[in-house]
Amino acid sequence: MLKGVEPLLSPDLLRVLALMGHGDEIVLSDANFPAESVARRTVLGKSLRMDAPSPRALRAVLSLLPLDTHEPDPVLTMQVVGDPHAVPEVVEEIAPMFAALGILPASLERFAFYERAGLAFAVLRCAEPRRYGNFILRKGVLSA
Repeated sequence: MLKGVEPLLSPDLLRVLALMGHGDEIVLSDANFPAESVARRTVLGKSLRMDAPSPRALRAVLSLLPLDTHEPDPVLTMQVVGDPHAVPEVVEEIAPMFAALGILPASLERFAFYERAGLAFAVLRCAEPRRYGNFILRKGVLSA
């Protein structure tokens, strides 16, 4: 255990977050996301696992990961199939946290999301049971 670090953040995940550079992306997915098949194309070549729902996992990751606000859309979500303007429950739940950071997540069509996720540095599969609890976060830099 480390002081001040969310216990959900495993040594493997801490290593991944530290290895990521400016502009690298990490996917936090729900339990339904095809993490293993998509992660075969990531730098790490595997998905990590977290036994927590997406909101708790996002809070834990964002406690350490600065988001890239120099380029548009540092946070991406997956659109609801057949209703791209719908806001999934899990995305709505997390919206105030992003709003506090001055970020409005953008969304991608399902297969475009999968394609983008396949280019990510890593995929973190969460135990989120709700559909569309999928987020792509782009790492930024720390201010001096």
